[in-house]
Amino acid sequence: MIVRLVLLAALMCGSVGLAAQSPPAVDTSKIGPQVGSTVPPINGTDQFGRAHTLASVSGPNGAMLVFFRSADW
Repeated sequence: MIVRLVLLAALMCGSVGLAAQSPPAVDTSKIGPQVGSTVPPINGTDQFGRAHTLASVSGPNGAMLVFFRSADW
């Protein structure tokens, strides 16, 4: 019982705690599509089961693609 209390007190004071490691730096300029780059062929189905491509949904001025990474992955 006394050993547990001493260990708990040492952990709470930080004298036996593990060293925190920071995550490695990520070069975000090399992740995903870059601004101005050509979009690869995209296709998918809508809520009605109809197939669509990027060309089929583009209007006279093109299409705007928004890539969103959720913070809950």
